[in-house]
Amino acid sequence: MLNFKEILSVSLILFSIIDILGSVPIIIDLRKKSGHIQSGKATIVAGVIMVVFLFLGSKILGLFGIDIGSFAITGALIMFFIGMEMTLGIQLFKPDTDESNSSSIVPLAFPLIAGPGTMTALISLRAEFELANVLVGIILNLVFIFIVLKSSPWLERKIGQAGFNILRKVFGIILLTIAIKLFKNALEIW
Repeated sequence: MLNFKEILSVSLILFSIIDILGSVPIIIDLRKKSGHIQSGKATIVAGVIMVVFLFLGSKILGLFGIDIGSFAITGALIMFFIGMEMTLGIQLFKPDTDESNSSSIVPLAFPLIAGPGTMTALISLRAEFELANVLVGIILNLVFIFIVLKSSPWLERKIGQAGFNILRKVFGIILLTIAIKLFKNALEIW
C-alpha cells in the first residue's frame, strides 16, 4: 500500500542522487550545443530507463555478465569526462550531426538523470521499500525534472553569461568529485 513516509524517503533519496538542480549548468550547456533540449522526450526516456531498471535491472546486468560495480564505474567515467568539459572549457563529446535531438537522450536522460547512481539506488530501494512507493517517488522526481528542463532557458536568462560561466566551472568540479566518489564506491562494490 501507499505509505507517505516511504514515498517521501524514496523521493528524497532519488532527488539527491539525480541532483537535477546541480545539473542546470550542464543542461544549459547541452542546450547551447544542440540548439534546444526536448524536455518531454528526455523526461520520458529517463523515466522509462528508471522503471525498466527498477523491475529488470539486476537481470539485465546479469544477462550481459555485468556486475553493479562495473556498471557504476562506466557511468562514473562518463560523468568524469562531462565534468572535465565543464571545468576546462574543452569539448570531448561532439554533437551528433545526424541527429540534433540526441543530446536529449545522451548524456541528459542517460547518464545525468537516469545514470548508474540512480539505477543502483533503484535496485536498493526496491529491496527496502514497497514497489508502489518507489514508483510514486520516481514519478514525483520526473515531474520536477520536467519542470527544471522546461525552465532552463528562463534560468539561463536570470543567471546571465558571466554567472553561467562561473556555475559551469563550479559544477564541473562538483561533477568531477561526484564521478570520483561513484568510482571509489564502485570499486568497493566490485
